[in-house]
Amino acid sequence: MTISNHSDVTQFIIIGFPDLNGAHGLLFGLLSIIYIFTLSGNATVFTLICTHPRLHIPLYLFVAILSFLEIWYTNIIIPKMLTNLLDDKMILYTGCLLQIYFVHGLGITETFLLTAMAFDRYMAICNPLRYPSIMTIACCFQLAACCWVVGFLVSLTQVILLSHLSFCGSNKIDHIFCDSTPLMNLACSDTSLNVTVDFTINSFILFSSFTCIILSYIKIISAVFKIKSIEGRKKAFSTCGTHLTVVLLFFGSVGFMYIRLTKNNSGNYDRAMAVIYSVLTPMCNPVIYSLRNREIRELFRKMLTVSL
Repeated sequence: MTISNHSDVTQFIIIGFPDLNGAHGLLFGLLSIIYIFTLSGNATVFTLICTHPRLHIPLYLFVAILSFLEIWYTNIIIPKMLTNLLDDKMILYTGCLLQIYFVHGLGITETFLLTAMAFDRYMAICNPLRYPSIMTIACCFQLAACCWVVGFLVSLTQVILLSHLSFCGSNKIDHIFCDSTPLMNLACSDTSLNVTVDFTINSFILFSSFTCIILSYIKIISAVFKIKSIEGRKKAFSTCGTHLTVVLLFFGSVGFMYIRLTKNNSGNYDRAMAVIYSVLTPMCNPVIYSLRNREIRELFRKMLTVSL
C-alpha cells in the first residue's frame, strides 16, 4: 500500500470510551469475554466444517469462510480496544491507516459474501435441479475469492485517498478504533472528495448487495410457499432465516454508520453503531447462523462428549 504522509501528525490518540465513569475494568472484562467467545465460536465452526467431509457443500463452506473472516475481523478491532482501556491509546499514523484498510476490506468482503450466500440459497430452493451442476465446490471458492479480492481492492482506493490528507491540528480520534469518518474530522485539508467517494462506494455496495439479497428472498419465499410438505417448508426456512437475521443486523448497523454525505456526526452515535457491527455481529454469527444449524450442533455435541 502506498502511503503519502502530508502530515505533521505521526501518531494519533484513540479516545475510546470517554464516559465510563470508572467502569473501565468492567468493560475490559466484558470485552475480553466477548473476544474469547467470538474467537472460540468461529474457530469451532470453521474447524468442524473443515474436518467433516460430509459438510463440504456450498452451504457449509460459505459458513466456514464467514467464520474465518470474523476471526480476522475480531483480531483487528478488539485487541486495540482492550489496550485502549488499559490507557495505551496511541496508534501510529501508518498503523491507523492499516487498521482502516483491513476493517473496510473485511467489511466489504463480508457484504459480498452475505450476498453470495443469498444467491446460494436462491439456487438451492428455486432451482434445485440445476443447483448441483452450478453451485459446485469450485464455484463456491471462486465466488468467495472474488469477494475477498474486490473487498480489499475497493478498500485500497479509500485508504489511498485518506493517506493524501493533511493532519496538522488535534490528533485525538473520537472513536473506539481508527475509522475513515473520525479520521477525516481531524484533517486540515479539504475532505469533500473523500466524503463523496466514500458515500458513492459505500452506498453502491450496500444498496446493490442488499437489493440482490432482498430480491433473492422474495423469490425464495414465493418458492417455499409452493412446497406442499410442512416439513419441507420448515427446512427451507431454517436454512434462510438465520442468514437473513445476520443480514439485517449487519446491513442495518453498517448502513447507518457509513452512508452519509457529511463527515460530522455524534461520537457516541458512531461508537454505538461500531460496537454493533464490529463486536456484537461477529459474536452472534456462530450462534444465530452456524450453531443453530442442526448438523453443526450435533457435531459440536459429539466433539464436547469426546473431549469430556
